Amino acid sequence: MQADVDQDGRTLTAPIIRTTKRRFLVAAAAGAVLAAILMDYEVPGIPLPEPSTVEAPPPQAASCDTLIEPMSERQRVAQLVMVGVPGDVEAATKLVTDNQVGGIFVHSNPIQLLVEDRLAKVKAAAQLPLTVSIDEEGGRVQTVDPLAGSIPSAREMAATMSPEKVKAKAVDRGKFLSRMGVNMNLAPITDVSSQPDNTVIGDRSFSSDPATVKRYAAAFAAGLSETGVYPVIKHFPGHGNTTGDSHKTTVVTAPLAQLTTLDLVPYQRLTDYGKAGVMLGHLVVPDLTGNEPATVSPAAYKLLREQFGFDGLAMTDDLGAMRAISDRYDLPEAVLRAITAGADMALWSSGGRVAEVLNRLEQAARSGELPAQRLHDALRHVLVSKGLC
Repeated sequence: MQADVDQDGRTLTAPIIRTTKRRFLVAAAAGAVLAAILMDYEVPGIPLPEPSTVEAPPPQAASCDTLIEPMSERQRVAQLVMVGVPGDVEAATKLVTDNQVGGIFVHSNPIQLLVEDRLAKVKAAAQLPLTVSIDEEGGRVQTVDPLAGSIPSAREMAATMSPEKVKAKAVDRGKFLSRMGVNMNLAPITDVSSQPDNTVIGDRSFSSDPATVKRYAAAFAAGLSETGVYPVIKHFPGHGNTTGDSHKTTVVTAPLAQLTTLDLVPYQRLTDYGKAGVMLGHLVVPDLTGNEPATVSPAAYKLLREQFGFDGLAMTDDLGAMRAISDRYDLPEAVLRAITAGADMALWSSGGRVAEVLNRLEQAARSGELPAQRLHDALRHVLVSKGLC
């Protein structure tokens, strides 16, 4: 592999790639052992890779600064984006090869992309281990049901199953995702809602009672984590009692004091969810974010970090396909505003305009418009979520 050089001729890529590749190989060996343990989970008709029988020692986490220091500005900002990929494996591989993004989002034609270990080719194109995410809540929001069967909605699970059974259901789905190559699930929902099933949240919520939401969401997250799939709870600061759909229009929540007594209750003691990320929704909280959606509001990230003590991965809801944000900002500007405000990873499902977005972020990093400390903090959270430091 030819090393990248910066404008002063310094080698940038080789040190970090050599170091990270070694860790990645060890992690891959450990993943093969996990696959061997999970061989009792079978998916009829879908060929699975043979597990290794050689057990490797766990990878040693490096200092985040050691990994970050030799990276170019382009490499750094690229790790902060998660891009939707098409079902075609060649197109997905090209997107990763050309842009070296930190993560991809699988949502289109999973039958083509997930079977026969095809994701392995996409992952191999990444110089740093790639986060592969999916939207697998259950009910009307699930992606792999054509391959693995359907799971109930959150509301149905809470009504008919114990938390222990919900955890087992999440373990079952997590095993499948892990063996297909997916390592992040944008679930469970922690929204509190009593609204009808077919509203924007509705039956995606476990309950109208925040304590019940917390109990069941924590069980679902624990089941995913047990299989090596990183859960992401959503949608901070709370979408369950709003009117309107942020896919279609601006959505305004109740005042912050009211959110604190209901919608924000599941975010108390975030360590109860284990190692998990938090997704912010495109939600306007008038006495917190002013007229801005939470995804681009420094006040919303400050609330999450300071009042709720969260030091994990904070990511955005879809910045490209939801009109609550896309009607306000062009995609490159929305991504920059979100990361500058406090997001660690910016998501857009369309997959287009990747180079344009990275150009804008790189320009902002070089000029100081994206402050160096904010970039460093975001990158640290991303690398920690990948288990690299």
